[in-house]
Order: sequence, then C-alpha cells, then structure tokens
Amino acid sequence: MFTTTGSRGLYMAPLSKGLLLVLNGLTVMLTLLPHYQELFAYNIQAVVQQHQVWRLLCGRLVCVDLKDSFCSSLLIYNFRIFERRFGTRKFASFLFGTWCLSALTDFLLVQAFQFLFDYEVEELSTGLLAPVFSLFVPFYLSIPKMPVTQVLGHISITNKTLIYIVGLQLLTSSPFMWLLALSGLISGGLYYSNILQLQNILFVPAWMSRIGRYILEPVFSTSQPISETPPGMGATLDIQRQQRMDMLDQQLLLAQYNEARRSVTQQPQGGLLQWTRLFPSLRHRGQNRPPMQPQPQAQTQPSTQQPQLDNTPVAEEQVALLVEMGFSRTDALEALRASNNDINMATNFLLQH
Repeated sequence: MFTTTGSRGLYMAPLSKGLLLVLNGLTVMLTLLPHYQELFAYNIQAVVQQHQVWRLLCGRLVCVDLKDSFCSSLLIYNFRIFERRFGTRKFASFLFGTWCLSALTDFLLVQAFQFLFDYEVEELSTGLLAPVFSLFVPFYLSIPKMPVTQVLGHISITNKTLIYIVGLQLLTSSPFMWLLALSGLISGGLYYSNILQLQNILFVPAWMSRIGRYILEPVFSTSQPISETPPGMGATLDIQRQQRMDMLDQQLLLAQYNEARRSVTQQPQGGLLQWTRLFPSLRHRGQNRPPMQPQPQAQTQPSTQQPQLDNTPVAEEQVALLVEMGFSRTDALEALRASNNDINMATNFLLQH
C-alpha cells in the first residue's frame, strides 16, 4: 500500500538514503550512549532564555526516541517519490525551507499555547519531525488517490491510507507532538504554495548542490538494478524522465480509477475484505502465463474462450519510454506483457512493485 515501494528501493534518491543512514545511525549511537542524549534535547526555553541556539540544529535533526525514528524513517522512505520526481536539489530546498519555517512556527505555537492555557512547554520531541510532517502537504495535493478495497462496505482503503496511519502513529507518540505536526503542516503549506515568494528565498544554492553532487551523492547513490542507459540521452535524461512522469500522472489517475471501477462491477467478492482487489496490477499476470497443454479428449471440442495474449509483441517505443523513465528493460518488458501493452498500467505496475 506504499505509493512507490518495490525492488528499485532508493535508486535516484541519494538525499533520502543519506537521511535514513546518517540520522538513524546517530539515533542508534545515542541509544548506546544515553549520557549524551541531553545534548540533543529540543529545549525551547533553553534556546530562548539561555540563547543555546545550537539546540535548534541538534534537537531538530536527530531523533532520540527509537519509535519516532522508525516512524519518521518509514515516511521519509515513502516520500522519496518527491526526490525522484522533482530532483534532489528541489527536494533538499523543500526540506531546508520547511525546516527554517517550522523552527519559527514552533516558537509561535509554544507562545500561543502558553498565552491561551497558561502552560509553559519546555521541551518538544527531537528529530526531523516538522519537515517530515510538512511533506504530507504535497503528498495530499499531488499524489493521486486510488481505491484499493473497502472495510465493512463503507470504509474506503486507498493506496495512501497506510501513510496516514504511520503519520497518525507518529503524531500520538508524545503529548506535544501535535505542535510539531501543526508547525510542519503550516510551514509545508506556506512553502508549497510559495506565499511571499518563499521558494525564491529559502532554497539550496546551486554551488552547494554541485558540491553535494560530486562529494556526497557518490557516497549515498544507489546503482540501477540493471545498468542499462539508452544511447543518445546524455545529460537530459533526468529532465526528460521527470517531464514524462508529470505527464503520466493524470493519465495514471484516470486509468487506476477506471480499473478499480471495473473490478468492483465485474468481479464482486463477498467477505469483510475483498482480497482480490488489494493487488490489482498482479491480476494481469494470469493473462500472460503459458497456456496449459490441452487434454487429448478435449482437442476436438471447440473453444469459446478468448485466445491468450502470450505472443503479443511488445511495442519497442513503449519499452524505450519506460527505460527513459529509469526502469530496467527487463522490468519494462515484464510490465508491458502483464498489462497487455497498456503504458499507463505498466507504469503503475513498475511504481508499485
């Protein structure tokens, strides 16, 4: 039910991989060395009253709690789709911008809470939590929602439900986590909508992006599952891939919705959960299995079924299109055969597996 899970993992997502490795590694170290955890406490009163500004950097990057680190890592892993779609620099700019905005919003919300309820909030949960919550804004607005199944006939389960459940689990992990969540959503909405031209003010400079590309990206990059680069693409490969992904988003939404509607009307299933709809793209694989050898006594009987599409040729243009988007040729051929040469369903198949 994750939006973009599969064998491709963290390919084309070096920043997401770096965040997962470095931040979780520091969390494990702090767990083994608990006497250093006080240095990473996100103490707002210490920042305001004692001017310990360094606590902003330490307390708002590294999670001290293992549960918070695990839930935020799941969300970062799923939200790597934005790094693939928009590029590492824009993804880093979004995290940096929302990190700065949420740092200011944290203080405003704490002061507002103290003014309204006469209660002083001293510490908040540590880690990259507010920027992670801010990623729910583009996730809600730009990722298409596809119905997967229904519970009790009324509660609809979509491909985004599990992500919201993980976010809810993270939201309820501490008493004042809702302050960080609200701060992240506010900063994410402000930055995503580009109010006051915030994207032109808070961004990662080009020179810093080049330094990271030549120094950090080789360390955290993940190799392609099958090294197969189409000739003639050159340096525009990433740009063309992103443009094609954006053009296919709306087509995928319509194709997924129509497929889900056909599944409901043509293949009704009783029971609490309709399990045959949990993996819609896998159902097409049955159409591509080799036909069973007919029994001798059945050879003379006329067949009324449709012939199998095993030998249907795969259009090379569609294979090249999927390869340009970053998928291997083997996976592209399998997806096109599984979807009967439907480029929209094949792309959906590759994104979800």
